[in-house]
Amino acid sequence: MPDEPQPGPDDDFQEMLRKLLSGEGQIDPSQLAGAAGLPNDPGAVAELMAQLQRAAQNGRDGIDFTVTADRAAGIAREGAQPLDPATTQAAAQAFQVAALWLDEVTTVAELTATPSVYTREQWARATAPVWSQIAEPVASSIASALTEAIDQRAPEELKTMLGDVSKAMRGVGGALFAIQLGQVVGQLAKEVVSGGDVGVPLLDEQVAALVPQNVAEFADGLDVPVDEVRIYLAVRELAHARLFRSARWLRLHIISSITEYAKGVHIPFDRVEESLSGIDPTDQEQLRDALASGALIPPRTPEQDAALARLETMLALVEGWVDTVTAAATARLPRSGAIAEMVRRRRAAGGPAESAFATLVGLELRPRRLREAAAMWQRVTDELGADDRDALWAAFDLVPGSDDIDAPEALVARLRNPSQTPEDDAFDRALEDLLNDTTADRPTEDEDGGIEGPDDQPGTDPSGDGPSGDAPSGDGTPGSGPQR
Repeated sequence: MPDEPQPGPDDDFQEMLRKLLSGEGQIDPSQLAGAAGLPNDPGAVAELMAQLQRAAQNGRDGIDFTVTADRAAGIAREGAQPLDPATTQAAAQAFQVAALWLDEVTTVAELTATPSVYTREQWARATAPVWSQIAEPVASSIASALTEAIDQRAPEELKTMLGDVSKAMRGVGGALFAIQLGQVVGQLAKEVVSGGDVGVPLLDEQVAALVPQNVAEFADGLDVPVDEVRIYLAVRELAHARLFRSARWLRLHIISSITEYAKGVHIPFDRVEESLSGIDPTDQEQLRDALASGALIPPRTPEQDAALARLETMLALVEGWVDTVTAAATARLPRSGAIAEMVRRRRAAGGPAESAFATLVGLELRPRRLREAAAMWQRVTDELGADDRDALWAAFDLVPGSDDIDAPEALVARLRNPSQTPEDDAFDRALEDLLNDTTADRPTEDEDGGIEGPDDQPGTDPSGDGPSGDAPSGDGTPGSGPQR
């Protein structure tokens, strides 16, 4: 009848939840498949529904990130090429050359494990555990906020019918986030050229790897032979892996810093309400956008800004050191400069998958001060040599900081005189400033034997009232000299 109330988006949303969580089969699975970014084919839909049902039943057990690796591998297989013996051999030879060249320019120890070549799928599966570790705090916060939102909005009769809806929805929300993360990792597998390409230590500290299919595509954008590109990228990857093996504390420090940053992402209930208020749950595009747009991630707090600045400084130091060492090791490559510039541009711009990760987790992977950090490492290398430069990675307390990036000359001076403390440096600077100021203001004798100050003209009275030598002092005593 015309005067009967029409179902609104909230009614549709509640009905979808009721059907999903009560196990009824009439719900349209393609809605959720679209929301998760999956293709609308029977296999993907069936897999999604099985994952969400398991998540709803095990909501108390945390987020199951196995779906992340599975989804990432599935996307990475799209358009992938298998490894062939010739490609594998070419990569192995590039790593051999890279190892010899690195030995000439750095004292960082060699790897004990043989470098690898990965398909896109192998890279996705190998790195998925670290991606999940990084994203888990944000996924938990989103799931908790969604749980609270559902608990606040659901009518009492719906809660009674479904039982502990908040626990179930926590599992479902976490599973949808894990699937979205798999989307990002799978796309990254199509972009990266090596294991350490994004800067974050995603592989074990003993592992260096190239992704030959992506290396070839990277070389297509350059007017440089592919074997030169392969050697250059092998040097970068091997330098990155060697650094993390040598500085055993470094990998744990960076991963812990990222995880601690992510733990600071707390999504309040009202933000979920605001983000979901205008969404029609039958529109799969809106659902997908709500999950992947980053609208649920709140602005950073001052504490997070400070933590992010520290993390970016460390990532910039790592990447700057790798750039410096790579430049020295590849100096004999005819087009190394062109390859290096392309790497810098690509890194500065980032790829679509990196942007998606920043949106999903609220964390950008690329440090902003990389050029300044590289310039600092080059200054240390030029002034003190590779041995002193590489020794700075021996312990966390020795690694340069943000101030050192700003003033590499002070860092070099401190390294040349290890007994000089920062307090000594400050005292020396203050004493030098004082002496300079005193010298500038000290009275001098003019040609006629009179006294002239910094603003006096020779042979004139500083006060302008008489000849020099007879000027009144500050206390009125004639001939007593200028008042200081």
